[in-house]
Amino acid sequence: MAAGPTLRRGVQGLALGALLLLFCAQLVGAQLPNGPLLCLAGGAGLALDLALRQWWPSTLVPLARVRCDETVRQLLRDLLIVLGLAHLAEVSTAVRLLLVAGLLASYAAHFLTRAVAVLVRRSRTLPVLTRNIDTSGLRLTPAPPRLLTGAHRRMPLFAVPGTAGMLATVATEQAAWGLLGVGTSLLLFLGGALRLASWLLPARRPPGEEEVLTWFQGWLDSYRPEVGLYFSGGSGTAYQANMWLSTMAALSNNAVVVLRERPMVQQLAPTELPIVCLPKVVHLMRLEHSTLRVLIHPANAPKTSQVLRIPTIKHAFVNHGESDKLSSCNPYAKVYDQVWVAGPAARERYALADVGVDDRDVVEVGRPQLAPIHAYTGPPPAEGPISVLYAPTWEGWTDDPGNTSVLLAGEALVRALLADRRVRLLYKPHPMTGSVDPRAGVADARIRALVRAAETHRAASAAAPDPDRRGVALLRRAGGPVAERGALAATRAPHQDQTTRELAKRTARLDELTAAGGGRLACDDLERMMWQSAPEPGRTEAVAAAARAWRAAFWAAQPPEGHLVLTGPRPDLYSCFNQVDLLISDVSSVVADYLAGVKPYAVVNTSGLDEAEFRAANPTVRAATVLSPDARELPELLASVVAPRRDRLAKARHDLRAFLLGPTDPPPQTRFQQAVDALHAKATARRVR
Repeated sequence: MAAGPTLRRGVQGLALGALLLLFCAQLVGAQLPNGPLLCLAGGAGLALDLALRQWWPSTLVPLARVRCDETVRQLLRDLLIVLGLAHLAEVSTAVRLLLVAGLLASYAAHFLTRAVAVLVRRSRTLPVLTRNIDTSGLRLTPAPPRLLTGAHRRMPLFAVPGTAGMLATVATEQAAWGLLGVGTSLLLFLGGALRLASWLLPARRPPGEEEVLTWFQGWLDSYRPEVGLYFSGGSGTAYQANMWLSTMAALSNNAVVVLRERPMVQQLAPTELPIVCLPKVVHLMRLEHSTLRVLIHPANAPKTSQVLRIPTIKHAFVNHGESDKLSSCNPYAKVYDQVWVAGPAARERYALADVGVDDRDVVEVGRPQLAPIHAYTGPPPAEGPISVLYAPTWEGWTDDPGNTSVLLAGEALVRALLADRRVRLLYKPHPMTGSVDPRAGVADARIRALVRAAETHRAASAAAPDPDRRGVALLRRAGGPVAERGALAATRAPHQDQTTRELAKRTARLDELTAAGGGRLACDDLERMMWQSAPEPGRTEAVAAAARAWRAAFWAAQPPEGHLVLTGPRPDLYSCFNQVDLLISDVSSVVADYLAGVKPYAVVNTSGLDEAEFRAANPTVRAATVLSPDARELPELLASVVAPRRDRLAKARHDLRAFLLGPTDPPPQTRFQQAVDALHAKATARRVR
């Protein structure tokens, strides 16, 4: 089941072992001396190094961790060749000195280029990063080529002529080859340093800190933001902010997104909202003198305390989902002016938790972003397929095994689902699974392997001829169906090819609309800021239309009964909700969001509590089927999905939906707008006082 990762580690070990053996062979060839062995090992080692760098760079990561990077490996390779040259009487001492001097000069030029690259990178690190803001008032320029800025790319390529020339001298005993190769490498390194230094000249040098801050203050004064979405987080947490972008964009106020980490600027989903990243606290404090009055926080983060110092802004915590986890009633929430929740359940949760949040500061606004979720339209056919989404949460920051079902129940549950021939399984793990507890990552990998193996077997069975000869004979005797089935099989492949081509076209279109910096690999933050200036009118609508077309093409390209492992931002979770008849999850916000469609769902109990205690402790479970770690309740659950008369929880789901998500009238977006306006008025009144 874990053959994939094991195989990759095995191949990686073989590649690193081969690289080590070639260095050893080169050492032996230099010491004997043995020219052919030295040339063969040196050339093969350089070729393997370049190949791994180009096609499998992750293999070289362990070497970099022990400080054996490209420069060290190339230096060792060249030293061994020089050692071999020392044993060749036909190469004079003067030539050897020239070769060594040329090599030393090449390495000096390489380190000079690294120093220049540091200066260029610092000069191109602005105090403010933006997206969707007109930057024509700044002198922004494209980034230097990646070959010049990355030592791991530059060193092995620029050193090729020198290494090859010296190996040619070893093989032919002609000094000219070595001198020519080393000279060429020296020119490449010097040329790279000079070319990179041109980005420090006034024509290409970006504006200084004060000029950028003055420009940013001018933008604040002209745009006059009123409400902002504040977010700080690491890799893999962008989904917490992304779910609120559409809600913020629909406000009538001038809205802005305020970030603190530079990489997060590109991790946010496509939006026309102005995005500003202020990494330093001193620059963040400029918001105090702006028209910004309300900041909305979808997550708690260490850097949140920094923006709370600004007295002219009111702060509201909206969280990134509604669930019964302890994180949904975190004591940190009391630092905000208000806590905005979806419905009465969260208000009750804060009251029961008694963490210092005053009930008068809790405002019910619903969940505006759930509008794309389709309502329940009826059961699937009894013969199937029954589409089931298994979307477990991650392990969380505590070691409580009840946080995620992946560890204690995931494999048993998936095996039970795959054993039912009616079930089509969609597995969508939480993006942070395994980030705290490596065991959860290992269990997740095993589950993925199970699902993929089942789909491979299903696809092979669907493509193979019917093994039941008696059944085939009966079909033939009846006349027609066999030929009809053959015609269907003949047309299925062209149809799949067509849907695959359509998906590729839609993917290319969506990538084109959402690409940063025109898709140029060498883009740095400054160049992306230049490319992602004020968006063209209608761009948001174009991206939304392209995303809808992509989702339709994606689902059309999947086999109706095919099992899927779904990772990454596409397809989004709500799109998955609309494709399935049943959700199986953990105690998480996924359950509350899924209830917007009032479809059947189940929650896995790995907490150690009995079912009654589990339901009492978690209100989101009130209308769910509770699954034990061994999934013994699964057959009855599937039966209730296809036979509504056996579904005893339908009314409970409707009641729970109102309890968790609040009323549908007025619409959640209207209630959210009202909450923004009310808090904005309070902030304005306080500023006046």
